[in-house]
Amino acid sequence: MSDSDELDLDGGDAPESGGTSKKRGGGLGNLLPTILKFVAIGLGALIFIVTVSIITVNIMNKGGKSQTVIADPSSPYVGKRPEYSFYDSIGSIQVRTRDFPVSSSVSVEMIIGYDLGDQQAGAELIARRFELRDFVRRYFAGKYAAELAPEREEQLKAEIREMLNTRFLDTARARIILFNRLDVMENF
Repeated sequence: MSDSDELDLDGGDAPESGGTSKKRGGGLGNLLPTILKFVAIGLGALIFIVTVSIITVNIMNKGGKSQTVIADPSSPYVGKRPEYSFYDSIGSIQVRTRDFPVSSSVSVEMIIGYDLGDQQAGAELIARRFELRDFVRRYFAGKYAAELAPEREEQLKAEIREMLNTRFLDTARARIILFNRLDVMENF
């Protein structure tokens, strides 16, 4: 190869001698089809992704139904119940209801549940043992026999727990109230 040979780097034929050379279009004319092609591919991909996402969400939500499930308390798959320490030194209390003219006799043994490991609550309940006995006695003596029916037991427990926490106990908090015995006997 000599210095006089021309290298054909364009990969095409050499321009014809004597004729005009072809001009390649430049600038926006060649760039516009490429830009439109990429914009079309991007829009197509975006539409595909949104469609797949909407279909997937609808399938997961079973047609738009809410996924919120309220646990059935009787189900064995309810979360772990909290553990409590119990104070049961109140003992057995026997009083008469406020029914007139024939009152009923009430015999109750109440247990107070408080946070497990709360030493201050345990100490406060022990220190107020006699006050607790008086509270239980006055509470049940102020009730009518109809208010002490078994159907209302949960309401009684909630009311006692609220009264203990708001009016009676300082630092301790009653978390659960249990009745070891709650007997209402009508007097004749």
